[in-house]
Amino acid sequence: MSSRQPLPAGTAVAPGYQVLAHLCRTGWLDVYDAWSEERDCRCVVKVLRPDRRRDRKLRERLLREGRWLTEFTHPHLVRGYGTGERPQPYAVLETLTGETLAHLLDRRTRRPAATDLALLGLHLCSAMRYLHGKNLLHLDLKPSNIVIDCRLAKVLDLSIARPPGPGSPGVGTDGYLAPEQADGAELTAATDVWGIGITLYEAATGALPAEDRPPGPIPPVGTARRLPPPLAEAIDACLRLDPATRPALPQLATTLDDLLPQSRRAVPPWEA
Repeated sequence: MSSRQPLPAGTAVAPGYQVLAHLCRTGWLDVYDAWSEERDCRCVVKVLRPDRRRDRKLRERLLREGRWLTEFTHPHLVRGYGTGERPQPYAVLETLTGETLAHLLDRRTRRPAATDLALLGLHLCSAMRYLHGKNLLHLDLKPSNIVIDCRLAKVLDLSIARPPGPGSPGVGTDGYLAPEQADGAELTAATDVWGIGITLYEAATGALPAEDRPPGPIPPVGTARRLPPPLAEAIDACLRLDPATRPALPQLATTLDDLLPQSRRAVPPWEA
């Protein structure tokens, strides 16, 4: 077997972690379902691909994410269990038994109800406020980085998270980039507000705004899906081109919370 192939089941992927299965290979990572001897449970182990292990920037990126997630504690962020550099750089995360929002949206024929969208938005606001309190921006909010697990939304992937400040053009995921991300301009908390807005837009309508549309403002969400006016206005406000005119997270959270019946504010209904 080539050393560039994923590790087989039964192999030690990191000290105390045995491979159960190879989950996926990205452009720079191998992701494994693994067994933790210490915790006596399954977990997820991310390691640098064999052909990328000499890349110092990717090495630090993975280790930094592992350290952050191990240190942070928030109900809407995936938990980290540890990180290390031997026998290769790795980060260990909790196993989430739910589905990514991307998969949920693809699997279900009906679009989420307005109250579902509002509650999802509240969870994202909560996670982003926590990260911003740690002086970090997520910068890659999208349905594939959100898992609905145990009736909670959890945000994944801090691999490109960084403090506010000048950005590099195009860092993030095409289709989800805030204008200032695409341009390499100043990145602020408003950049993650855009991420919340574009995620809710896709969840509400089933699609991102057409990629072939002319440059300029995103069409109002109401052109693709009828929603309660306060919710539609909140989503549209998140997607204003000028970051300074987007709502602050506390303001956005209050608007979304007001859309929920009191009995549903603490119980996400995605899998009800």
